[in-house]
Amino acid sequence: GPAMAEAGAAGPAMAEAGAAGPAMAEAGAAGPVVAEAVPPPPPLPGLQLVRQGAEACVYRGLFLGRAAVAKLRIPKRYRHPALEERLSRRRTAQEARSLLRCRRAGISAPVVYFVDYVTNSIYLEDIVDSITVQDHINSLQQSGNDTSSLLILAEKMGELLARMHDEDLIHGDLTTSNILLRPPTEKLDLVLIDFGLSFISGLPEDKGVDLYVLEKAFLSTHPDTEAMFKTLLKTYAATSKKSGPVIKRLDEVRLRGRKRSMVG
Repeated sequence: GPAMAEAGAAGPAMAEAGAAGPAMAEAGAAGPVVAEAVPPPPPLPGLQLVRQGAEACVYRGLFLGRAAVAKLRIPKRYRHPALEERLSRRRTAQEARSLLRCRRAGISAPVVYFVDYVTNSIYLEDIVDSITVQDHINSLQQSGNDTSSLLILAEKMGELLARMHDEDLIHGDLTTSNILLRPPTEKLDLVLIDFGLSFISGLPEDKGVDLYVLEKAFLSTHPDTEAMFKTLLKTYAATSKKSGPVIKRLDEVRLRGRKRSMVG
């Protein structure tokens, strides 16, 4: 709808942080600002709170008769209200645009039903009866059954991320809990979700960092999955038309990460 066109180019998420300034300056004599623990009311009556994260509250229910998920961005109280409004609006628009970009490129992501810039909330298709890749890997590892299907899952993930990066779309928060499996899980039909920190960039550096974030999350969440992640990267490299410089950057980013952990 016309709401999509409003926001203009959002640019990388990095631009946002600098302008906010330290939280302490706002607090003044009252002392530091304490984050609100109470979730905001649902943007539509009848929606149930499913998850409260640092960036957004996620609700589930019906939107115009369809199973939907509503994501409501949580305002950062330490920011100036006018700045907060501008940044929230920009991130909401960018998330919606990223989802639409996926859909246009044939990459599986939830359908955007509606974007509300008054409350900075997005209404999305609910992928009913899906499970996260994280839960799928965990249950398969715990069951003691044959885990060879995990290598095929890794290939599918590598393909999916290669296609996303070839569209110059950076997810910004790649973890195994931000990729869903549609039922039945044996089909390994993957859906990318949670584009709240996404941005557009053709730079190999940004794509390399995206993969590095996933690698760190992957290996810390799932023990003994080094072979699985290797398979993912191999398929990514074979599928992506622009993978050479990206993998080179990933190696450089890994090196930086190791140096940082050695120095402390």
